[in-house]
Amino acid sequence: MSVTDSLPTIHWTEDGAERSAMWRSEAGLPPPKRVVIADDQTPADTAFRLASEGTALLWRGDFQNARQLLQAMARRVDRKPKKAPKPPASLTEAFHKHRLVQSQRARTLGMLLLPFEAGHVVPLRRAPDVHEACEQVYGPSDTPYVASMRELLGLIGAFEWRKKGIEIPALGERIHPWYGVFAPVRGEYIDLVAKEPLPSGTLAFDIGTGTGVLAALLAQRGVKRVVGTDQDARALGNARANVERLGLTGDVEIIEADLFPEGRAPLVVCNPPWVPARPSSPIEHAVFDPDSRMLRGFLNGLAAHLTPDGQGWLILSDFAEHLGLRTRDELLGWIDAAGLKVLGRSDIRPRHPKAADADDPLFAARKAEITSLWRLAAK
Repeated sequence: MSVTDSLPTIHWTEDGAERSAMWRSEAGLPPPKRVVIADDQTPADTAFRLASEGTALLWRGDFQNARQLLQAMARRVDRKPKKAPKPPASLTEAFHKHRLVQSQRARTLGMLLLPFEAGHVVPLRRAPDVHEACEQVYGPSDTPYVASMRELLGLIGAFEWRKKGIEIPALGERIHPWYGVFAPVRGEYIDLVAKEPLPSGTLAFDIGTGTGVLAALLAQRGVKRVVGTDQDARALGNARANVERLGLTGDVEIIEADLFPEGRAPLVVCNPPWVPARPSSPIEHAVFDPDSRMLRGFLNGLAAHLTPDGQGWLILSDFAEHLGLRTRDELLGWIDAAGLKVLGRSDIRPRHPKAADADDPLFAARKAEITSLWRLAAK
């Protein structure tokens, strides 16, 4: 069975006839139940009202006009209410409200839909060639389908990032992230790994390797053999591609595993998702770790995968602590219950723009945030 055979179907009425096509959504959203046709004559206020009510708009006009319409809808979504809302009682409440607003925003803006022909061709005036960007994420397509314009723009942005790459100063090279794989745009956690003295030994495990940036950094620092693990197929492909591009295939092996590979190592590194909340889509799993499952899984399995004098490096932000989603006592309790002890900790403050954006609803937590490298060992 091909991938397209497993896709759901979206239905609509056009020119008095019932129509249907395959539906694509990387966010895992179901096809909208109500769909109307929209074109260059559709006013932005009308489009926004319909989208807010849950009615999708299948675009039949000019592609660039559709982009402008989406921008106009975004301005209406982001418009501040005339009456200031009641301030949240805590940062925890602010976080949940922010997540709800972001979810509603994504749902509304995701209601502007585009038709695609076989081969990822958008049959609209002034439509760009998006074949390569779509194929990198969706794979080959020999069937017409419908997807949201917002998702397509995300695919195009990811395609450009994948081509250009992200400069990693600590590595002296670029890492090329794939769509849906956590991109190393925040360099402070990489700097922690770059500066921490390495324990003796020639083997290291990188748990949840993602793009492979930390595995590559460890190899570049002189670790003779690094094994990076991940469960996500895109992450595995991404890490292998980056390792090959950096000329490190003889030093770094990327394997599919649920956290740990077999055996023990003198160094085991893990940079799990930092926020213990439920992802709203599959591609958010790199940021949100429900109930701290990956974090606790790493801690609970670490002692069994360390050599007698080995170290586990846990790279973790305290952002969740400032949001009231996890306490420091909980983290220390999990470390202790896993038969581990803390050898030391290195800290660094964030440098990303949101840490200085006072208009961000989570600014107080971002301003106070510290990212730490915890050096752990078996008791």
